[in-house]
Order: sequence, then structure tokens, then C-alpha cells
Amino acid sequence: MARSARAQEEIRRFLDIRAVQVAELDLDDDEAVLRPGPGNRPVTHGEVFVLVRRGGRPVGTLLGRVPEGADPRAVLAERARAECGPAVFGEPGEPPFTSVVVATRERAGQLARALDSLLAQDHPRFEIVVVDNAPVTDETRELIERKYTERVRYVHEPVPGLAGAHNAGLDAVRGEVVAFTDDDVVADPRWLTELSAPFAADAGLGCCTGLILPARLTTPAQVLLESHGGFAKGFTPRTYDPARPPGDEPLFPFTAGRFGSGANMAFRTAVLRSVGGFDPATGAGTAARGGDDLYGFVRVLAQGHRLRYTPYALVWHHHRETWRDLETQAYGYGAGLTAYLTAVLVNRPALLPAFLARLPRGLAHARMLTAVRETEPADGTGTPGDHDVRTHPWPRRLSRLQRRGMVYGPVGYLRARYALRTAVRGAR
Repeated sequence: MARSARAQEEIRRFLDIRAVQVAELDLDDDEAVLRPGPGNRPVTHGEVFVLVRRGGRPVGTLLGRVPEGADPRAVLAERARAECGPAVFGEPGEPPFTSVVVATRERAGQLARALDSLLAQDHPRFEIVVVDNAPVTDETRELIERKYTERVRYVHEPVPGLAGAHNAGLDAVRGEVVAFTDDDVVADPRWLTELSAPFAADAGLGCCTGLILPARLTTPAQVLLESHGGFAKGFTPRTYDPARPPGDEPLFPFTAGRFGSGANMAFRTAVLRSVGGFDPATGAGTAARGGDDLYGFVRVLAQGHRLRYTPYALVWHHHRETWRDLETQAYGYGAGLTAYLTAVLVNRPALLPAFLARLPRGLAHARMLTAVRETEPADGTGTPGDHDVRTHPWPRRLSRLQRRGMVYGPVGYLRARYALRTAVRGAR
């Protein structure tokens, strides 16, 4: 993507953003245990992005500053006790047999880190399926055969595209629930139990999503993405019921990005199969650039099933590190948003009247999501840890790329559909 001189100058200003340490703090009655986040060094002085837990479960995040020479645990625990009140929650219950699908392409090193965390889950009955999507080498297959062959099943999917890879995994799984995550995450040991247990408690539940936090905040691009909202959806469990549309969500169900993200989602297997799985013309690796997860959420809700978000099901995500990656992500977010909406209307035209009724508010919502924000607020809001707010800096370059992506999304989806039909005909 070519950059103007103005865009290059803007990027240079934002490259001054400092790295932030990532840690987790577990609070009990009188004790506090401070640990570095996955892959991070022990906490020292400076800014720290902290996940706060109570009883092992996530209850909030904060951005704290540890003065030089101070005890990080004492400083951060004092802040956490003041800002994160006691949480009340019951045990998740007995989870059903669950399958985990991880789609990957030529990232064996990251995949191994993810698989190690998945194999350490406390879930009593689960299986793992790795889908190797349009590989150009045998690296992934050889990794599975060398290190994980007894615990992980390998599936080869030759047609590129994340949704198609997820569908290949869906065809292969045996669990009552199928969970999806990415090859660039580290899953919390209780992730799968917390994500799958709600299905046993609610027979009408079709989908469950969970919390995604940054594993590292070492580059300006990573910090900026997380301060823009990242992937987290807050710390309040919530159930979305199409029979009782939420009063505070006037665009429901079309603002599917508020429900969760593809790196941390699970479906009742029979329900996802009944709606045809994911649209293979959506998702990374296709001309649509994204939107496969959002498509799945809306299709399940449109079928009358409930969707639950739980912050207790946690994965740590390794955000992309470079500014070029962030530009690609911004464009892809915009494209994926309108591509998934196009896919929903093409595959479920009965939703068109509801979509048109919400279109004016939807356009206003899109402008808000992509608004340019030049400077950091004086009160410090908008830093990592503040989710579902839009008061933090967001460069004009990234705003424009998001909006260009939104314009391109329907075209990208139609191109992806055509490419998919061509690939299928060629395979016959």
C-alpha cells in the first residue's frame, strides 16, 4: 500500500508509542500473585498492562505505572483492589465432549506454542484437529507427526481461505461442541472448560465466545491496536437472544463484531452444521479478507439460537508487530465487515428488510468505528485496557484504510465466490 508523505509523517509520530509490559495479577483475600504474561519477562518499573483475576478467573484489566525502585506486586495490587471489585460467579459445570479446530498455514513455530497450551487444558474430554490450509511445504504435517501425532489429528485442506479450512475441520470433528482458535494464541488452562460448559447449561445456546487479550505489547503497532479496542469485549458475561433483542443494541444482530472474534469461539456442532458452516468465500486467505467469524455468529442467531459471551474463557493473542501489518489489518477489518454483511444477505435474503431498516444507524456506527483521533486525551482514557470506547488516538492513515476496506468488501466477497467456483470446477 503506497504511502503519501503526510501518511509517512503521521506514522513517524505514532512510532514514539512506548512498549508496555504485560502481566497478570491474581487477587485472593489478602494475597496477590503477580506473574508475567505469556512470553513476557518478570515485571519491573514502567507501564504495565495487567489482567486482574479473582479465584483464577479474569475480572478486569488496568494500565498501571510502577515507579523505579517500587515493588510491582504491591503497587499493582493496590490499584487492582481499588478498581476491580469482588466478582460473584459459580462454577462452570460439567463441559460436554469438545473438539478444538486450529487452522494454520506455514507457521509451525507459532502453531507448536498454541498446541502446547491447548494440550494443557483442564477440560476432561476433548480432541484437537489441525487444518493445514493450502500448504506449500510439509512443515506443519511433519510437526504434527513428529511431536503431536498421538494427541492431534491432521487435516489437509488444499483450497486457501480460513472459512474453508474451518469447514474442513467442522467436517472432521466428533465433539458435541466445536471450538475454534488461531495458531497465534496461548490458551489459558481453563479456556476450553469455560468456553464449552455454557452449552451444557443452556440447550438453546448455539454459540459461545470468550475473552482475547494481548500476549505482548512491545511495538507501537501492537499497543495502538490494543488501545483501539483490540479483540476484547469486556468483563461482563452476556447472552444475546434473538427472541428478546437487546434494547441497547439497535443494530442487532448486524453488529456481530460486538459478540466476539474468531480466535475464541465455539458452536454447538449440530447447529453450525445445520446452517452450512462458514461461507467459504469469506475469511483471511480469500479476496473478502475476513468476516467469516461474524458470518457464523449472525447465521446462528438468525436461526433462533442464543449466543453467549463469557470473559472467563481466555486466550492470549500475539498481535502482529509491524506498522505494515497494522495497515493490512485495518484494511482487512473494513473489508471483512462489509464482506460478511454481503455474505449474510446473499445466503439469507430474508434478512434484507431488517438490514435496510438498520442501515442509517449502521452507517453512523461505521463512521464512529473508523473516526480519526489525533491526540491522547488528557485524562489518559483510551489506553490498553479500555474496551468499547473510542477516545484513544487512531491515525488518519488507518482510518482511511478501514473505510476503503469497507467500500471494497462486497466486491471482494463476490470475487471470492467467483474464485471458489472456478477452483471447484478445476478440481473436477
